[in-house]
Amino acid sequence: MASINPLLARWRAGEPSLGGWLTTADPQIAEYLASGGFDEICVDQQHGLADASLLASMFRALEVHGVLPTTRVPGNDFAAIGKALDVGAMAIIVPMVGTPEEAAAAVDACHYPPRGHRSVGPLRGAFVRASDRLDALDEAACVVMVETADGVRNVDAIAATPGVDAIYIGPGDLALGLGLSAWSEDWTPGEASVHAEAVERIRSACLRHGVAPGIHTGDGETARRYLDQGFLMVTVANELGLISSGGRAQLAVARGETPAGVAARAV
Repeated sequence: MASINPLLARWRAGEPSLGGWLTTADPQIAEYLASGGFDEICVDQQHGLADASLLASMFRALEVHGVLPTTRVPGNDFAAIGKALDVGAMAIIVPMVGTPEEAAAAVDACHYPPRGHRSVGPLRGAFVRASDRLDALDEAACVVMVETADGVRNVDAIAATPGVDAIYIGPGDLALGLGLSAWSEDWTPGEASVHAEAVERIRSACLRHGVAPGIHTGDGETARRYLDQGFLMVTVANELGLISSGGRAQLAVARGETPAGVAARAV
């Protein structure tokens, strides 16, 4: 693996990354998802089944297909961030960041001195790269999630925090933070407008401060819409959604409810 982080190179060039998402903790499922050709795949430790003891195995399964391993840590925790980086994470996604001070703490945990206070560890994060020099290894992308009312209010200051590389939106938690249902189908037109305005406020702050805007989606059509709006870190699908939607689509064909070609496109 190269010592220059390809995710950072993409975003700095204005090119988007198309991501996948893993909620399960099975390396075989990770390997199958990686075969789809994603740029990066996030192993979710916050709302997923993986923990620090499983990360290295999950990352290896992704790297087999040349996919960059990333992870969402359970919280803004110095030790959890360092361990994920030690085993090879190329980006750390930190949930529920509501202030520039919290953003600065995430940056501090992601980087070696003098940029931060990350500790040096002899795990696989170093020897799977092309260099073992700390200056070449200090290329982890620090991605903070703005998904609370405080985060939206403070988004300009968060985006201006030195070392923040991307701001990632979780649409469901953002909705809850705005006092809405987590499910968009429940929204009135006015509530949908409130949510869209918050998303745009975050995106605009990213652009003002040279930070990559990111967002979580569950399907290619939604992902395409956000890519067209200029988002640079876009999650396209997760494995559980693909399994359930694929199963429904093929059952519909078997029952004669959907033409075969339509089901194939849906999967």
